[in-house]
Parts: sequence; structure tokens; C-alpha cells
Amino acid sequence: MTAALPDWFYPGPPGGWTADMLDHLPPDAPRHVELIDGSLIMMSPQTNFHMLMINLLVDRELGIRPPDHLAVAREMSMTLGIRQRPEPDVLVVDRQALADLRKTSYRPEEVHLVVEVVSPDSEERDRTTKPIKYSDAGIRYLWRVELEDEEPLVYTFELEPSVKAYVPTGIHRKRLTTYVGFDVDIDLDLSRLLG
Repeated sequence: MTAALPDWFYPGPPGGWTADMLDHLPPDAPRHVELIDGSLIMMSPQTNFHMLMINLLVDRELGIRPPDHLAVAREMSMTLGIRQRPEPDVLVVDRQALADLRKTSYRPEEVHLVVEVVSPDSEERDRTTKPIKYSDAGIRYLWRVELEDEEPLVYTFELEPSVKAYVPTGIHRKRLTTYVGFDVDIDLDLSRLLG
């Protein structure tokens, strides 16, 4: 059984969807919607792994601990162009970007790191499509988190500015130790969040 698409969704607005339209979706729209290449992407229900991994990364004691001029944000979108407004799972942004409490999307120059926690329905976007969008926008650091043998696996990347492409900086199991303009050392044992 399939559900009918709501009238506002299909066929969509004349000329297609744009980044600013995401702020004006109707109240019955899904809570998390991305815009990739002018297409609306509805987020599927998240798994426990997805939820726990995000919780770990944003935890003030256990997760990413940036210096004072930066802050950790979760599930906020970034406007990368008129038809590009992805929503990474975790971001490290300039602290001053948090000052506007009505803000719904960050600009690329405000973003220091993006983290994508891969779900089965987002593999292609998280592995291929989004990294190209993020590197084209000049975002310096990217992490991609996957589930391997019931444990987190983190791939880390840094932007090589002369070619505007990401180069791998590490593959991390059990512990994420890297440098993203500040030192990162995170124990990836998710069982600590279950008790």
C-alpha cells in the first residue's frame, strides 16, 4: 500500500523547489526535509545507531569539544546554492552563527565540519552526492560514519583547496582521534549511552 503524495508536494511549485522554500513548507510536511539538486528529500525514520551516534558526537563530555569560537549543532541545514540545502546530521559552526535564534540554515562560510551518519536509504547521497556539494562549497572537514559489524566506523576527510575535493585523512574504529583545526579524541563505544 502506498500513500498519496500531498498536493503541495507534487508536482511542486512552478520553476521547481528552491532553498528558501524549505522555510515555508506546510505544517503537515515532514520535520526533516533536504533539498538536493532542486529535489525534496524526505528523511526516513532513523535507526538506533543513527540516533546514538549523533547523541555521542554532540555530547559535551564524550563528543566533539571545539574551542570557544566554534559550536556543535545537530540536524540543521546549510544553504549551498539556490537549489541546494542539505541537512547534515552534525555540524561544527562558528559560534556567532548561533546568535540568531530564528536562523534555519547556515551559510558554507559559517561551517567548519560536517558529519553524515549513513542510513540505508542515504548511502549514495552521503558517500557521493553530498561530499561533492560540500567540497564545492569549500567546507574544510567532512566525516562519514557507517555501521560495520555493529560498531561505528568513521571516515575522515579534509578539503584539498587547489582541486576543491576531499582527501581521506583516516579510517577510525573504536576511537576517533584526528585534527580538524582542533584535536578530537572520541571513544566510539556506543554502549556508554545505553545505561
